[in-house]
Amino acid sequence: MKKLIAMCALVTPLMASVAFAQTASAPAAPAKEAKAPTAQQEKMKACNAQAADKKGDERKAFMKECLSAKPAAAPKTQQEKMAACSKEGKGKKGDEYKAYMKECLSKPA
Repeated sequence: MKKLIAMCALVTPLMASVAFAQTASAPAAPAKEAKAPTAQQEKMKACNAQAADKKGDERKAFMKECLSAKPAAAPKTQQEKMAACSKEGKGKKGDEYKAYMKECLSKPA
């Protein structure tokens, strides 16, 4: 009888640990957030849409050309225009500088 009680005393903690291990849940995986497509992915999507009717070598050539094309230059902001005109007008003073800046800033981008 003493052996039975001793064996139960030894086995009970092992059984309890197995039971707790089964009921404990793993931490929830973080939810994947939808990422915005990169500029390259957007470009690929647009080129793919344009090349829908092309096949084979013609499609490859078109995709290569489309993906390597540089985007149109963004128009300069007023601040960028000011910096460029100011840099070019260095050395001018007073009314001459004012006239130059007025002319430079009024030019279309």
